[in-house]
This record gives sequence, structure tokens and C-alpha cells, in this order.
Amino acid sequence: MPQRPQSLLRSRDAADSGKVGMVELFFDLVFVFAVTQLSHTLVADLTPSGLAQVGLLLVGVWWVWINTSWVTNWLDPERIPVRAGLLALMLAWLGISVAIPKAFDSRGTLFAASYVAMQLGRTLFFLWAVRREPLHRRRNFQRILIWLSLSSALWIAGAFATHDARFAWWAVALAIESIAPMAFFWVPVLGRSTIEDWDVEGAHLAERCALFVIIALGESLLVTGMTFAAREWDWANSIGFANAVLGTILLWWIYFDTGAKRAVKRIETSDDPGREARSAYTYVHAIIVAGIIACAVSDELVIAHPDHAPALGLAIVLGGPVLYLVGNATFKWITNDRRAPPLSHLVGLASLCLLAWPTWAHWLTPLALSVCANAVLLVVAIWESLAVRKVVGTEAVLGDE
Repeated sequence: MPQRPQSLLRSRDAADSGKVGMVELFFDLVFVFAVTQLSHTLVADLTPSGLAQVGLLLVGVWWVWINTSWVTNWLDPERIPVRAGLLALMLAWLGISVAIPKAFDSRGTLFAASYVAMQLGRTLFFLWAVRREPLHRRRNFQRILIWLSLSSALWIAGAFATHDARFAWWAVALAIESIAPMAFFWVPVLGRSTIEDWDVEGAHLAERCALFVIIALGESLLVTGMTFAAREWDWANSIGFANAVLGTILLWWIYFDTGAKRAVKRIETSDDPGREARSAYTYVHAIIVAGIIACAVSDELVIAHPDHAPALGLAIVLGGPVLYLVGNATFKWITNDRRAPPLSHLVGLASLCLLAWPTWAHWLTPLALSVCANAVLLVVAIWESLAVRKVVGTEAVLGDE
């Protein structure tokens, strides 16, 4: 009898079944290029319309990446067909990345075509890869394909529309893609997916998002260093550079010191990993990444203009830390059995809001405002680190008793 072809799905019974593959990290490097393009695009057009456009493109870029991460959570990237599929997606990624600066101008067609190619191509590839797997897995991605086909039509329509109409078309397309997981990809006749269909390897998705966060932080630090190196040095921009480095360290500390590790343990033992992965990683991590990008933009602005900046620039100096704390607070709230977000993060957010008070903003320079924001992040990092270690120590003592 002919032998049944080997499945392309990950093996869930091996000790390293949730390990992130090297080809996945290679794929993520192109995504980081897209993130860098977004930050440079915002610096070049620091206006309300520029901010709205970069925000919209960021949401689109995030959905492409996180959807691909879900697919590689099921498929084994060490298998040649899967690896070839990821490398093909990288080519489309490059199309998205190089088109970002002029996505609302002359490269809208390239951006939309590359985006649609990734969304539909990845889904069709998965359906081919699981063609011999149980019906529920194929049905889940059949529903996803229908949702993405609808949004893809809007992406293409927007590419051929005028500037303002393009934003509207693409905003509706992203709204459809954002609502789809919350609606469990319901479609007529086929019904909706169940949370049991999303039987994710929790450790893999957690590690994938954590590794991307650290890569994005590293890229942000690299760009900041290049900005500083290209300028004439004086005391103001030298302090700005040192402050930017400190800020990146604090962003790393707030995410990785306790939150990431505790979240991995939680999702590994969860009875409902799909729902937790959808909330904590699919949605909330988009806010964290947005915070990293805004902080990178802030660092460039402060180094280039430590003494003066437009009102929107000052808003971004505080907005980056606010977004990052909101994302981390929500992430830790979801993944750590808390009745409320961490108190340290709430106090930090309140402090940042006080810094935004018009009286303060009127006489604080961008550099001074950035130093104050980092001081708030430092208090949050130290407070949470000491509080968590105290709780862990108490639990250990009670366990011994």
C-alpha cells in the first residue's frame, strides 16, 4: 500500500516542539525592517495625518506578522515545504517594507499587492499543507480565507483610489481583519470556529513574540546610535543619546524581567491557551510594538532637537512610554491572575499624564520631558521587580510550611 505522506504539522509530543526555528527568526528580520521604515516615515512627516497613516500601516504590518506566527505555530518550519513557504513570504515582506514611505503616494499598489499576496498566499498554503488533516483544522482556515478575501478586495480598491479615499478603504479593510478573530471567523453556512480549533503551542507563540520584542528594541537602539553618530556632538544631544539608551534598557526590563517569564508559565499550563493567546499576544502585543516604535521616534527627535519640538513631537515623547505601559499592564493583567493591572504600571501611567499637563509641557524642553519620562519608567521597573520578588519569596515560604 502507498505510504501516507508525512504531516507538515509540528509534533506536540517532543520536548522542543515549541522551539522557535531559525528560519522564523530570519523571517522576523524583514518585519523589523518594516518597523524601522514606519518610524522613519513618521519622523519625516510629523503631522496628524502622517501619524494616522503610520498608525494604520502599523496595524496592517502587525496583522501580517502575527497571522504568520500563528501559522508557524501549527506548521513545522523545519520541513522543507514550510521553510520554502516562509522564504517566499519574505519576498512579499520586502515589497511591503520598501513601499511603506510612499504607501499613500506612488507605491500604494506595491504595498497593497504585497500585503494581499502575503495574507491570501499564506492561508492558501496552509490549506494545502493540512489537506489530509482533520476537517476542523481545514474548516477553520476556509473561514479565515473568506474573511481575508473580503478585506483583500478593499486593499486593492484602496490602492487605485485617491489619497484620502485610500485611507478610508484601507481602514475598513483593517477593521474587518481586526474584528475577524473576535467573531471567531463566522461565515454563513460554515458557521464559526471554536476556541478548541486554536490549539496553539503556547510556549512557541510566547517565545516568538518575546524574541520579536527584543529584536525590535535592538533595532531601535541601532537606529538611535546611527542618528547620534551622524550629528555634531554637544552636551544636549549627548545627554539625549545616553537617555535614549537608558530608555531602551528600561523598556527591556519592564517586559522581560518578570512579565514574559510568568506569561510563558501561564500559557503552558492554561486549559484555554487559544483564547489567552488571542488576547495577550494577537491584540495586546500590537500596543507594545506601537510603544516601541513611538519611543524610537521620540529618541530620534530628542537627539536631533533637544531644545525645541512641535507639539506633536512632545506628545510622542510621552505617548511612546504611555503606549508601552498600557500594553504591558494589560498583558500582565491577562496572564497573571490579577484582579487589576499592576499598581506600579497604573501609577506610572498617572505620572506620565501629569507630565502632559499643559503647565509642565509649556516650559519643559523635549530632552527634559524625555528624562522625566524615563525617570517614571525607572520607578515602574524597580517597583515591579521588588514587588514580584517579594510575592515569589512569600509563596516559597508558604510552600515550605
